[in-house]
Amino acid sequence: MKQIIVTRHPALIEYLKKYGYVTNDIEHVTHANVDDVKDKHVFGVLPLWLACHCGKLTEIQLRLPNEKRGKELTLKDLEFFAKTPLKTYTIREVK
Repeated sequence: MKQIIVTRHPALIEYLKKYGYVTNDIEHVTHANVDDVKDKHVFGVLPLWLACHCGKLTEIQLRLPNEKRGKELTLKDLEFFAKTPLKTYTIREVK
């Protein structure tokens, strides 16, 4: 299954590559639409209406203190605040 990263945070891409979750040549986009994620294994955080189009969604869970929320994180921040192992989900719309 093709993989893609959806994030606007460069440090998150660096983190995923450094720890071998994704390959160095993985595609990434800052803002995704249905065509970007359709049937792919997506790494990132998506709204449910979009996540239900992914083949799989891997979330990078961060345990951030309030003072770090809404700020650009560094690789060092991610290494400290990321909860591993990463969690992978399949999300489907119920019709």
